[in-house]
Amino acid sequence: MQIQVRCPVDDGELSRLHADAFGHEPFLVPWSERLERHSRSWVGAFDEGELVGFVHAVWDGGAHAFLLDTVVASGHQRRGVGGRVVAALISDLRVLGIEWLHVDYEPQLEGFYEACGFRHTRAGLLRVSG
Repeated sequence: MQIQVRCPVDDGELSRLHADAFGHEPFLVPWSERLERHSRSWVGAFDEGELVGFVHAVWDGGAHAFLLDTVVASGHQRRGVGGRVVAALISDLRVLGIEWLHVDYEPQLEGFYEACGFRHTRAGLLRVSG
């Protein structure tokens, strides 16, 4: 398993990984453009050249970043891939001067994110559209 920080991203490959990990039909997302424009850092996990894990952090241009899109291919889940990409992202953000990393998650993911070093906090959420 190879972990790469700010790796080149193939839009189709990352779109397929998302579809696999989240159980929906694949559709092409312009990931490369989004990452370059909005993300402070991103990390990919590769198994024999195949993207099997990914995470990124968008930021406010200052001290805060927001962890998004932690995904692991269904055939590689529960092998530590998610923890490794999150740890690599945190290390890179630290080097880049980020002081606070925020994450929202569903209750069943609390153990995973606590194992990654996050502590549970209260936060608000508002669906703006739909």
